[in-house]
Amino acid sequence: MSRRPPVTPAPPGVNRRIVCSFLVSAAGATGFAVTYGLGGQTQWEGVCLAVAFAGLASGLAIWGRRLVPTGGYVEEHEGLTPPPAEQAMAGDELAAPDSPIRRRGLLGALALALTALGAAALFPLRSLLPWDRTRPVEALEDTPWRPGVRLVTADGRPLRPADVPTGTVVAVFPEGDLDAGDAPAFAVRLQPERFTRPPAGGHLDGLVVHSLLCTHAGCPVRLYLHGTGRMLCPCHQSSFDLFAGAEPVAGPAARPLPGLPIEVGPDGFLRATADFTAPPGAGFWSRP
Repeated sequence: MSRRPPVTPAPPGVNRRIVCSFLVSAAGATGFAVTYGLGGQTQWEGVCLAVAFAGLASGLAIWGRRLVPTGGYVEEHEGLTPPPAEQAMAGDELAAPDSPIRRRGLLGALALALTALGAAALFPLRSLLPWDRTRPVEALEDTPWRPGVRLVTADGRPLRPADVPTGTVVAVFPEGDLDAGDAPAFAVRLQPERFTRPPAGGHLDGLVVHSLLCTHAGCPVRLYLHGTGRMLCPCHQSSFDLFAGAEPVAGPAARPLPGLPIEVGPDGFLRATADFTAPPGAGFWSRP
């Protein structure tokens, strides 16, 4: 006749360690949700998720190693349905006051950790909602360029029209937002009589400004062929004809470089009059 094997007492403090692990997991999941809700920061979101999963894994590992009975028993397979005696023994084991799954606080802490992780996982789904302005398409349609924002160089120096001589390309940024990833642009002076198509953002005596991000994969277009008026992307060899509205004429890019409307402000510095004429960067963002 089968008997319930004696239960080995759990080492002191095991319950507390498991509960602490699950609470750490819940705290990490909560931190991820809060960070994401406040605008997101990739590094901190990754740290919070790592803490959440590490705490959950640690708690489950301690639970399984320290509380669940183990043994080195080997027996022949006797069928898929256990004998009644073994079923009764299993029922007694699970219902006993010192059963590992009935220890006070463990299941509650595990439920809290799993609930927090599940709730945190729902936050990124918000980005798929059509009214959420953090979605990629809407986010790229709204850059720091605004009417009145001055064009500045990489070191923050405001730009005058005379600072862009013929034959040179100057990288420009919105004043106060030098680190905005979707805002870099370039200014170049062309011969107005050679325009075969008006620039998308207009021009000031041949001075045009376009987004610096290639419309294929978002790489910076940095190579300027002065004689032909073309900008080349070194990543995948897309070429844009600045005399034809920055239309792509070679390579995989399918959209022209968005233009930036500009004017000369009362202080003599170049200013934007609106945002880019189209979302900057990779072309697939503009697809429905």
